Amino acid sequence: MKKIILTSAIFLAVVATSHTASAQISINVNIGSQPAWGPTGYDHVDYYYIPAIDAYYYVPSAQYVYLVNNKWVWNAALPSRYSGFDLYGAYKVVMNTPKPYLQHRSHITKYSRYKTYTAKQPVIRDSRDAKYTQARNNQGHNQQERQQGQRQPANDRPENKKDDQHQSPSQKNDRQNKGDNKNRPNNH
Repeated sequence: MKKIILTSAIFLAVVATSHTASAQISINVNIGSQPAWGPTGYDHVDYYYIPAIDAYYYVPSAQYVYLVNNKWVWNAALPSRYSGFDLYGAYKVVMNTPKPYLQHRSHITKYSRYKTYTAKQPVIRDSRDAKYTQARNNQGHNQQERQQGQRQPANDRPENKKDDQHQSPSQKNDRQNKGDNKNRPNNH
């Protein structure tokens, strides 16, 4: 009887462990969200660093991140000084780390040789790989918004999102009420 109980316990432990392990394995693919000017060969991209204009592009919200008066600005469009900039011909560095712009000085040093890089980097628009079908249609991630230069609200940016599961109900309500105040100044 003890052998049956012990065998059953071991069996249940193995099944529970294998189920937990398989639940922890997940592949986050965002090929369809990548812009058509993005380089090929990446199933997931969080940010691109573009050395030629010293700016970042955040793929999930389709926004550029660049410095203005020593402050990071998030915008759907590049500044007007780059209005004719060719994103398809520029070299892009894929960065899958949170807030890579906080390591900006390191990136300037590490990728400065790509500022004037002239070799062609294969881009999604020109790829014939079937996995890029949706991404090829992302010619600019909603061109109308980009031309209007709308900024992403500060509380929608990834670095400002809070983990609700570790907050009391009053903290959640406070955060939601602050997000409702659309007229407050954006200090970031």
